[in-house]
Amino acid sequence: MDNPDISKLAIDRSATPLRRARRRRWPWLVGAVVLIAVGVLAYEKIRGGATTVETVPVTAAYPSLAVTLLNATGYVVAQRKAAVASKATGRLEWLGVLEGSRVKRNEVIARIENRDVTASRDQAKANVGVAAANLEQARAEAREAEANLARSQDLAEKKYISGSTLDAAIARADKARAGVRSGEAALNAAQANLKAAEVALDQTLIRAPFDGVVLTKSANVGDNITPFSSAADTKGAVVTIADMETLEVEADVAESSLGKVNVGQPCEIQLDALSEQRFAGVVQRIVPTVDRAKATVLVKIRFVERDPRVVPDMAAKVAFLERALSAEERKPVPAVPKSALAERDGAKYVFRVKDGRAQRVSASGARPLGEFVQIEGLALGERVILKPLERIADGMPVK
Repeated sequence: MDNPDISKLAIDRSATPLRRARRRRWPWLVGAVVLIAVGVLAYEKIRGGATTVETVPVTAAYPSLAVTLLNATGYVVAQRKAAVASKATGRLEWLGVLEGSRVKRNEVIARIENRDVTASRDQAKANVGVAAANLEQARAEAREAEANLARSQDLAEKKYISGSTLDAAIARADKARAGVRSGEAALNAAQANLKAAEVALDQTLIRAPFDGVVLTKSANVGDNITPFSSAADTKGAVVTIADMETLEVEADVAESSLGKVNVGQPCEIQLDALSEQRFAGVVQRIVPTVDRAKATVLVKIRFVERDPRVVPDMAAKVAFLERALSAEERKPVPAVPKSALAERDGAKYVFRVKDGRAQRVSASGARPLGEFVQIEGLALGERVILKPLERIADGMPVK
């Protein structure tokens, strides 16, 4: 039996330093993990220290909310508005206005093709000239006949001419006077025909009925225009004009609330297109009829002051007020919802959020404005805590 080789059972000491070197790296890794964990815990602790709250911005409210009796919605309309058309029939030859153009009363804004009507007017004018000339001729003949009659009467008295000659002179004078009357009638008829022709020509000119602004353009050059647009492929109205000085708001008021509205009552008008501004208004009239479908009454509100930015068909909200507002009451003030108010130990205040902390602001002089309250010391855009909890205190971190 061969002797076993035990040299392979020897321990290689040369590998030991490498394992020791690997063991020395573990403490550093453990320390790094511990530091990260501590940082995370610290961050979570800091976050956990801030109370989560709901905030709302300080908004602009109007003092009129405190004296508002009723709110209604409606639209801006023009009391005087017209769809301008022509009584004549023809092709639109010229249109001198566009949407937004300002026009004056009796200003020509469009013209229908009128060469045939112009020719008729010229013919009627010529007929007047002919009738006038015929009348002058008749008057001349009448003067001659009157003179001949006077001579004949003088000669007849002296027995120089016969009675038949005198009778002929009298008949001639009567005929001449009748010719003058006929000439005058013919001239009047010719002048009437001329006036009718001028009216027909004027009807081809479309004029503005009053001072206003063009709202819409319904026809273009080349379109056929008829008085009532009764034929196919024709237009009736050429443009629609509104008098901007007669703008008012038509609002629907529920018949159950009609007792809160009366003629002459002050109002405040807010337009959706100009929401940053409020306009003073007055109830102009109440239409004496009820819309059965909506159970509402139409109330018309007049603008106290005109604004060139206001145009027809703007959506409007109307607040019917107890009394007229002063100049200061028409300016917006900073306000917050009533739910932002807190009351503790008889004191009222709100919490403003600034730099991540709650700051207490006194609300002792809070003024109710409908669903809002006006609080001095707040600025527009700042945020306040909504429905503050009992544990919220001045200086507490919040998020």
